[in-house]
Amino acid sequence: MKQTSNLHVESMTPLEPPDGFLERLPINDRIADVVYSSREAIKQIITGKDDRLLLLVGPCSIHDEKAALEYAKRLAGISKRTQDRLLLVMRVYFEKPRTTVGWKGFINDPSLNNTFNVREGLYRARRFLLDVLELGIPAGTEWLDPVTPQYLADVISWGAIGARTVESQTHRQLASGLSTPIGYKNGSGGTQHSIQIAVDAIVAAKVPHTFLGVDGYGRVSIIKTTGNPDGHLVLRGGVKGPNYGPEHVADAVERLKKAGVPPYLMVDCSHGNSNKDYRMQPVVYRNVLEQRAGGNRQIVGMMVESHLYEGSQKLDGDISKLKYGVSITDACINWQATEELLLEAHSKLRVKAAAKA
Repeated sequence: MKQTSNLHVESMTPLEPPDGFLERLPINDRIADVVYSSREAIKQIITGKDDRLLLLVGPCSIHDEKAALEYAKRLAGISKRTQDRLLLVMRVYFEKPRTTVGWKGFINDPSLNNTFNVREGLYRARRFLLDVLELGIPAGTEWLDPVTPQYLADVISWGAIGARTVESQTHRQLASGLSTPIGYKNGSGGTQHSIQIAVDAIVAAKVPHTFLGVDGYGRVSIIKTTGNPDGHLVLRGGVKGPNYGPEHVADAVERLKKAGVPPYLMVDCSHGNSNKDYRMQPVVYRNVLEQRAGGNRQIVGMMVESHLYEGSQKLDGDISKLKYGVSITDACINWQATEELLLEAHSKLRVKAAAKA
């Protein structure tokens, strides 16, 4: 008999079931409180009930826990100073979607050397998240692999469905069962059609779904969800150019209203909105901030890619030559610029709030 299965599979390595994994790296009361309270605050912000601005800031991707934890400590310090007007959530991205090939993220290859020790990647990723949450900083991430949330979702406060997966039924179903608010990015085209795709994803994930997945014991199971009502749009531009201007925001708001979902959105200051030039992120940020400070309450948040030091570096074999605190994926603005932007938003929104009072 001719072989008809696993023709292109080299190996299958069993992974520890999620429940056993979580028992080894459990959350404590403090972490549970940070996750719960930040999720509730985000829900209030993305529905217009809390007038603070949600800001997701941090490295494009995590590759060095020491540098990223230093970043988290700095963010914790400024969060305390700005929490009356801003809710700061750290970008903690462990999975990277690829247009063709490249490093697929910390979980997939934590040693950065093509050894692909996924077991170690999951352990170190969760350990890092626990360290960040102990600082009182909530974490946000993009969900890519549909199994990963079983190992990490309980310590995540905000999740994203990215531009490459927003049209995927698998990811819409996944989002329908997640416990976090979810931001749906417009498709990589950045056109009105790609914005509609994200709006459709919000609607699709709001309703119950039934699909195949993995339970806490690692068994393939039939998963039934109730639907996730806490979805919102993220404008991130695309190959056709940026989409953060007032006209783009107005068009997106109308699409959300027509779809019967809360007409609030975030703007990603990187990617297509900055034409992939990290130096343009402050320009986008300040434009959007002016819209918000000028009275546009439909804009409830922004995303910024930042690290300790600006720019990016290539991962090309010798990891000993990597510079500390510099991204190995998308280029980022540095901490000094980040702090300046955060304090600027805090100042302008405080003035706005005082004027209203």
